Amino acid sequence: MRLIRVRQIRLRLIRAAIAALLLSACPAFAEAPVVMAPVVIKFSHVAAPQSHKSRAAEHFKALAERYTNGRVRIELYPNSQLYKDKEELEALQLGAVQMLAPSVSKFGPLGIRAFEVFDLPYIFADYEALAKITEGEIGRELLDRLQSKGLIGLAYWNNGFKMLSANAPLRSPDDVLGLKMRIQASKVIEAQMWAMGGLPQVMAFSEAYHALSSGVVDGTENTPANMYTQKMYEVQAHATMTHHGYLGYAVISNHKFWAGLPADVRAALERAIAETTPVANAFALEENEHAMAEMKASGRTTFHEPTPAERALWIETLTPVHDEMAGRVGRDLIDRIYAATGRATQ
Repeated sequence: MRLIRVRQIRLRLIRAAIAALLLSACPAFAEAPVVMAPVVIKFSHVAAPQSHKSRAAEHFKALAERYTNGRVRIELYPNSQLYKDKEELEALQLGAVQMLAPSVSKFGPLGIRAFEVFDLPYIFADYEALAKITEGEIGRELLDRLQSKGLIGLAYWNNGFKMLSANAPLRSPDDVLGLKMRIQASKVIEAQMWAMGGLPQVMAFSEAYHALSSGVVDGTENTPANMYTQKMYEVQAHATMTHHGYLGYAVISNHKFWAGLPADVRAALERAIAETTPVANAFALEENEHAMAEMKASGRTTFHEPTPAERALWIETLTPVHDEMAGRVGRDLIDRIYAATGRATQ
């Protein structure tokens, strides 16, 4: 037994001596740092590469990679390169991508109907009223609800306020009667179209141009930026500046993935998102103004600015959708938004 212990001690001494020799002969071997592969974040979205959303994503990428000292690599996939808008949320839940910036309307079909409050026509008078929600307590509460679906909400990025377009003049809600109108999946937007007598047609964003150009649908609603970057103005003879609804995005990630990041990396990414958000909103405002100027200059679409009387009729026709959809999105939520934005209760 004693002989065995002596042999074990000798073996340990020999191993230690060999290790010392290797380290002295190859100091670089001893000092070589462990190189970790960067965390890859695939950021997928459906907007065009030249759009304000793409520019915002590129801004975020630059900040994120700088603030993490290269420990994170952001890969951007615009224009539905990986997934269409109907597929991307499932891909995120499954971990096939790590970040998205979908329209907030997409969360209604996912089962979080409260987000469809953003689709209610004329619920926000302007960007100032909107910011009281997206930058306040109500907006944060809505983002927190995404955790029940395995997602985490990180920020809101604006697109803008929408207009209606078709191949016939739209001077009043009655002019929408019988028109097939492309919409994104939202029961609130569907109800809005029915309120005008339109025929809502749910369709992926990437399919809208072809449907408009081929006559599968007659018209649609969108922001100037989307109408311009997707070239919808080339196949829509008329548009009315109703500014009836808001279109915005929620920057989101897979909750399990996000929670699993090292705390300092997660903090750096959150900083990058926080600093990108006002830039993203500035990009959107700038692009909507540029888009309107370019589309008007092209002469392909006639744009109509409603008179005060016409605008009053649009509001009168569409705001009853608030009460109609209260059971779906939440009466209390609607009333809280009224209170926060200073809007009179219906």
